[in-house]
Amino acid sequence: MDFDTVKDLSSKYLFQNYGRLDLAFVRGEGCYLFDAAGKKYLDAVAGIAVNCLGYAYPEWVKAMQDQLTKLVHVSNLYYVEEQAKLAQRLNTITPDPITRTLFVNSGAEANEGALKTAVRYTKRHKVLAALNGFHGRTSAALGATGQTKYQASFEPLISNVYHYYTYNDLESVKSLIDRDTAALMIEGIQGEGGVVPASEEFLKGVRDLCTDLGVLMVVDEVQTGMGRTGKWFCMDHFGIVPDIITTAKGLGAGMPIGAVMTTDEIAAVMTPGTHGTTFGGNPLVTASGCAVIDIISRHHILDNVNKVGKNWVDDLQKLKQENSHIVDVRGRGFLLGAEIDTPEKAVAIRDYMIAHGVLTNVCHGKTIRIIPPLIFSAEQKDDYMKVFTEALQ
Repeated sequence: MDFDTVKDLSSKYLFQNYGRLDLAFVRGEGCYLFDAAGKKYLDAVAGIAVNCLGYAYPEWVKAMQDQLTKLVHVSNLYYVEEQAKLAQRLNTITPDPITRTLFVNSGAEANEGALKTAVRYTKRHKVLAALNGFHGRTSAALGATGQTKYQASFEPLISNVYHYYTYNDLESVKSLIDRDTAALMIEGIQGEGGVVPASEEFLKGVRDLCTDLGVLMVVDEVQTGMGRTGKWFCMDHFGIVPDIITTAKGLGAGMPIGAVMTTDEIAAVMTPGTHGTTFGGNPLVTASGCAVIDIISRHHILDNVNKVGKNWVDDLQKLKQENSHIVDVRGRGFLLGAEIDTPEKAVAIRDYMIAHGVLTNVCHGKTIRIIPPLIFSAEQKDDYMKVFTEALQ
């Protein structure tokens, strides 16, 4: 189907809730996407940090083909072998005592499940979340998303239990947290908020406050998890053990899956009937999660993220010294941000790069967000930087 037909059908029959770019892709290979005309694009967006193995990764494809011939879906009325295997694998990469997993279909659902678990466990109702944080668009997750642009016009669905602290400001947290607080939600790096990392001092201070007051520290690793920052989870860089971890995106390498992970004690409050999902953790998506963890481990892909990511930051910092349009460089691993001086310039850079065969993303108005597949090579990083440098000029 040609692009004009795709655009016409989409305009006629879909909700118009996305501000789409004039692009449609028909296939992918490695770190590249191809449109219907055969034009090749180097992809540094990865489905918004989802396609951790790029496209058509042979071992992942084989795992999916094998599972498709066996079993795609059965109800959670029954035991699911692939679900059990993925929970076991997650147990090997999460810090003790995080031992239990609930599978859902997305990051927003994972955060909803985490909040329900926290409220039920603590028997409290107040939730703290960060200004400029992002935790999803379903009603409870939207309430925890500290950005009014996402909440506007949906207030009747958002409870008044949410209170918003200033990210990286421990005194702001201290002014809000108390023994009526069930959970504090936090990201190690605010992805949608402009690729803003938390400081180690702030994260450790939050952990101590939560421990002292019996508040559950819920770490949203939806975007930062599954190796994106160079470790399995962003909190691993700081040695911090949350009470609940949520993740999604890269866990399925394109399959829709999310996970809530917590301790035996906390998970025990979620008894039969307290929460559920028809599709969550079905055989196909959990087989995908198993393949993702196995492939990343077997091929030492985190080493690639750390090495190329560090060099990428160095390249961006050097370019910042040479070009006044770059205000700041932030991030870690393969979650990087180059803040541009104006939103108009950021969009112009993105559009130039797309026109020259490189896909990049603008978030929080004026930050160029770099979130490529975890298999992105040093040579592909150089290709990206060549076009990015041209765009700045």
